[in-house]
Formats: sequence, C-alpha cells, structure tokens
Amino acid sequence: MFFAGAAEVEMDRQGRILIPPHLREYGGLEKEAVVLGLSSRVEIWAREVWERYNEQADETYESVAEKIVDFGL
Repeated sequence: MFFAGAAEVEMDRQGRILIPPHLREYGGLEKEAVVLGLSSRVEIWAREVWERYNEQADETYESVAEKIVDFGL
C-alpha cells in the first residue's frame, strides 16, 4: 500500500520533475516543499506539514532522552 500512490516521472532538460496532480493534492503541495532523502527513497512534503511533524518528533525525542537519563544510560 505504501507504494500504491507512486508515480514514475521524467526530468525535463533542466532536471526538474512535474509531480502529478493527484499526488500534489494528496500531499497538500501548494507552494513550498521539502525534499528528503531517506535510505533508498525520496519524500516530498509540504513545508508547513513537515515543520509541524518535525516539531512533534523533536518533542518525542526529547521525552525519550529524558527517560533514558532517568535510567542512568
């Protein structure tokens, strides 16, 4: 299911790609985007969505780090 929405695209002469409309809509891509290289794939996020996700992840990591310190690790 993860790759069910994948699309094969080609680059133009300037190395750009056009993200298909259904994927732009699904990803909420309207203006700015963030491109992330993750292992063997690339993810494209709407900037505002990525910033919210990243803030939540930072809070989670900080919470886990505090718990580890409590265990003396």
